[in-house]
Amino acid sequence: MSDNQADLIVHARWIAPVAQDKEPSAEVLENHALVVRDGQIVDLLPSALANEKWQAETVQRLDSHLLIPGLINAHTHAAMNLLRGIADDLPLMTWLEKHIWPAEGQFVSEQFVFDGTRLAAAEMIRSGTTCFADQYFFPASAARATVEAGLRASLFCPILDFPTPMGAGPEDYLRLATDAMDEWRHDPRIQIGFGPHAPYTVSDGPLQKVLTLAEELDVPMMMHVHETAG
Repeated sequence: MSDNQADLIVHARWIAPVAQDKEPSAEVLENHALVVRDGQIVDLLPSALANEKWQAETVQRLDSHLLIPGLINAHTHAAMNLLRGIADDLPLMTWLEKHIWPAEGQFVSEQFVFDGTRLAAAEMIRSGTTCFADQYFFPASAARATVEAGLRASLFCPILDFPTPMGAGPEDYLRLATDAMDEWRHDPRIQIGFGPHAPYTVSDGPLQKVLTLAEELDVPMMMHVHETAG
């Protein structure tokens, strides 16, 4: 590929850039173009200059659009959209213990998570979300659906004291989490972490082990804390 050859150029009426290492600014660029090569943004410049400097196989013109970075959903249970609406407007513990946990015990599997994450990915793409943090069962299955959809995700493997369709207890969940970390460690769009569910579902022993492993492996954690006034 020559120095001036790109894969994609997007010309937009407005572009709102957000640098990863800086605070968001109020800057909005007018009549600019974004240049993509090998999956990376390589240039951002006025459209007139882009026409002179770059060539691309695909050129898109968004003459009445604002182009922004993809939105990020910081906490999801993506595959649970397959359970959407089965028990609404209930106190948390009633919702969990009487409805959600029994339903998950009956239906959740690796295929359930793959299918549910695919559906969630389609909904996220439609609304402009390109990256999400997920805390749900079978993270490797969620990872496969995420990569298939072209999204990015941090996937946190649940840790609980009690059996679920994913395992018999904390040791099973920790093993599954570290297996998923090994499987996906080289994919630039997937990060696997530990997801101890909540203070009321994970006792101190497993929590301490999760903390130790997270520090040793340098991986993130996600946990439900202060969900309700209770």
